[in-house]
Amino acid sequence: MTVAPLVGAGGRFLQTDDQGQFSTQYLLNAEEVRRFTVILTVKKKGFETAHIYADYADSNKSWEIPITLREPKQDPTLLSSEDLISGLVPRLKHLGPAEGLSSKGAKDYTHGLTEFLDHHRPEQAVPLLSKVVEASPDCIACRTLLGLVELSWNDWDDANRAFAESVNASLANPKTARPEPLIAFGTWISWQHEPEKAEPYFAEALKYAPQDALALQELGRARLLTQKYDAAVEDLKKALGAGAGQEAQLLEVEALFEAGRIKEAAAQMDHYLGGRDIKTLPVHVRQVWVNLQDQEKVLATYGQANSPKDKERLDFLQRPPAELIQGLEPARDQEQLSSILEAAGAKIVELIEDFPNTSSLEEIHQEKLTHKGKVGGTQSQKFRYLCLVPHESWGPGFAEYRTDVTGTETPLGGLSDGYMLTTGFASAEMVFHPTYRSESTFRYLGRQKIDGQDTLLVAFAQTPGRAHLAGAFLQNGVQLTTYSQGLAWIDNATHAIVRLHTDLLAPLPDVRLERESTDIDFHEVRFSHASKALWLPEEVTVAIDWNGKRLRNQHKYTDFQVFGVDASEKIGKPKAALEPAGEPR
Repeated sequence: MTVAPLVGAGGRFLQTDDQGQFSTQYLLNAEEVRRFTVILTVKKKGFETAHIYADYADSNKSWEIPITLREPKQDPTLLSSEDLISGLVPRLKHLGPAEGLSSKGAKDYTHGLTEFLDHHRPEQAVPLLSKVVEASPDCIACRTLLGLVELSWNDWDDANRAFAESVNASLANPKTARPEPLIAFGTWISWQHEPEKAEPYFAEALKYAPQDALALQELGRARLLTQKYDAAVEDLKKALGAGAGQEAQLLEVEALFEAGRIKEAAAQMDHYLGGRDIKTLPVHVRQVWVNLQDQEKVLATYGQANSPKDKERLDFLQRPPAELIQGLEPARDQEQLSSILEAAGAKIVELIEDFPNTSSLEEIHQEKLTHKGKVGGTQSQKFRYLCLVPHESWGPGFAEYRTDVTGTETPLGGLSDGYMLTTGFASAEMVFHPTYRSESTFRYLGRQKIDGQDTLLVAFAQTPGRAHLAGAFLQNGVQLTTYSQGLAWIDNATHAIVRLHTDLLAPLPDVRLERESTDIDFHEVRFSHASKALWLPEEVTVAIDWNGKRLRNQHKYTDFQVFGVDASEKIGKPKAALEPAGEPR
């Protein structure tokens, strides 16, 4: 660490302790040095060099200086700090009394801008702009510029404070409000991976500048990250119309892709590339391109499967298998469908919210079958099966792992002997979750008794290219996306899903996968600390017809227990309304 006083004393190099604490003393002549100001430069291996400008105007006060160190790598899916600065600083070049800049601070403001923009010396610009803010406390733009310059030399804490104070001043007096602090603070929140909280700030910025390209772009990004895909597409189209650049183009590709509008996404991707070789572009761009290419192949496969030649293919919506609907009392119409889906979805939302980290004993029986359905070879294995709701997931769902008795993650074996590997059953019913429901088509078939239980039978089919809960079939290191259709038996009283049957939406001829059916029986599980019962998979059977082979796995789950966070660590993985900005984060 370097301490560099701006007046009255020499600089010093200091070493902090393990907690980052340090101390040093300066003895100054109070008559000659009325104000003690220093610049701290903090370096640590693996982190960006950080700078802090500290003004000890009150020598009788004890000061604590927080310093946040950041890693050099920025999230490529978010706006970079460089792009935020270059997008906002030019707007703040010409200020005057109308913006709250006092005549006393005008000279220092111009000087600070020159030091930053022309000479690239933020260490000279920050002290000057700090004087301006002190002399012109009502100048929201001045404080915003100070925050952007502080951000440029990695003074994250002071930059956050400047943005927050500018936003609060804007909210307190809309007549003096500007879009720049709202965009800056919204971007800051998005860097904390809270797009749902960032979104209102971008929307507020657009009240003052409806055609602001950067605000529109970042609103589109926030809505993309919060899965409001169609709204994100509209925002990004407006941003491009307002003059946004290639970043908005790529975001529009992603939004169109996530909305299932694959042909539009492909056309926009071609426009974005403009003849450039994809191999020369950043990793994130290449990944978007690869995902798009894969999805086009998937849609081509399903498009062929849905041709008139395939009238005999499975169609659970219109022709559910007769053996699965025996005793069905057919529905007269679809009037009840909406209320059934709402109730079943609410039950799954409740499950996710109340779900503790659980473990169970998983017994797996793997079979190789003959063409006549007789068992030709078997093997059995046992695991502890861990199921938890990951806090950092992009959408609701479960994370599932197999471990041995010591808690070490252990894969299911048997692949080299010709057996099938299967996993991921707790997430199967998530197709009914409100977040994913628009990605499938549903049809209410009627009432049916199963094992003496009154159930409502609903058929569903995922929409290729739109569904995010797609499955995967892996062969020789090549992974292909699979979409499902099937039936759900929903308890008439509790609206919990008690049984689920799924099959392929269409075969995958490229890997000769003809059928992949899954039957899941859910069981009511109660834990001693929880007041509500949870419906979890108890028995699962997966069967496939692949490459002339028939394979079947049977899973059974017992001995359900709750485990602590440390168990997940052991395996190594594991607001709508605008509010004041509050304290620096």
